[in-house]
Amino acid sequence: MTTQRADNIALIEHYYDCLGSGDFEALAGLHSDDVAFNMLGSTPVSGRWEGKAECFGPIVADGVVGKLRPGEFRFSKKWRIMCADDDRVVGIMQGGGPGLNGELYEQTYCQIFTIEGGKIVELHEFYDTALVELVLNDNPTRKPPTPQQRAFRF
Repeated sequence: MTTQRADNIALIEHYYDCLGSGDFEALAGLHSDDVAFNMLGSTPVSGRWEGKAECFGPIVADGVVGKLRPGEFRFSKKWRIMCADDDRVVGIMQGGGPGLNGELYEQTYCQIFTIEGGKIVELHEFYDTALVELVLNDNPTRKPPTPQQRAFRF
């Protein structure tokens, strides 16, 4: 394993630890000032967000964290690094807890991180957009989500 790859893995392990403990200040410090978030789907938080202020303002603080019950929600309950190289790390993470609207937000994320100079410069994130609509946007689909019949493993 190259030193760069090992450093990238350590950075993303720290990322998941910060999410797990709810330390968003330390989490933000792991990103470059001009970081870009690419969020899946067609929800209000979907699309490309650029710059640390925009990413950690509207998208994280307002669009996600601000819609979840403080103290009851925990990102990064479980995570795993799937692969890594000298430029990127791919991880999968599960987190959850109640939304402010009373719905349960148990989400699984696939994340592709691009790293330069020891900082996250780009994130591509994939997740259940129907769950985002139901819990974060109080916008249920016509048919409620079906409970998962087969446990997801990673």
